[in-house]
Amino acid sequence: MDLGEATAPVVAVVGVVGTLLSALLTQRAADRGRRRELDRVEQVRERRRHVRELRACSVALNASARQYLAALTDQVHALGRDEEPRIVRQRLTQARDQYRDVYAEAQMRLPERVLDLVADLSHDLGAVYGMVRRLDDGVPRAGDSPEAVRECIDELWGRLRRTRRAMRTELGAYGADPGR
Repeated sequence: MDLGEATAPVVAVVGVVGTLLSALLTQRAADRGRRRELDRVEQVRERRRHVRELRACSVALNASARQYLAALTDQVHALGRDEEPRIVRQRLTQARDQYRDVYAEAQMRLPERVLDLVADLSHDLGAVYGMVRRLDDGVPRAGDSPEAVRECIDELWGRLRRTRRAMRTELGAYGADPGR
């Protein structure tokens, strides 16, 4: 067989194999590209889900802390009245229990930077609650007074604002509000 006759079938086979390999390689590259795009979309979805959960946790924490502070304030006001503050006491207990539940979830979700602020706020809320309960039970300690409680509550409102600002910063929502 002469070289010219053998070359034609080899060239034809190489051409067919090359065409098939080209299609296969193109298909594999397209599959990899689709896989990367699906992975990227899934990462974006996961990030959005995480931000939604973090936002929901922050909103719940803020709302429950506000309710707790409002219930503490109401209880202090009820101390000065002659009426039975049973309903106010019950509201305070419910607000405290709600806050503790939300705070427990926040401990698992919030970043450390924010959680440090929340932990300090939570500790001080508990301290004020203790003062209010001692005053309500008629067994105050030195330094326990309605005026001291009101001062502490005012300070806690300011700390709650700073904590909320930190939560918003963490969520990326604070950049548009630099003046506060």
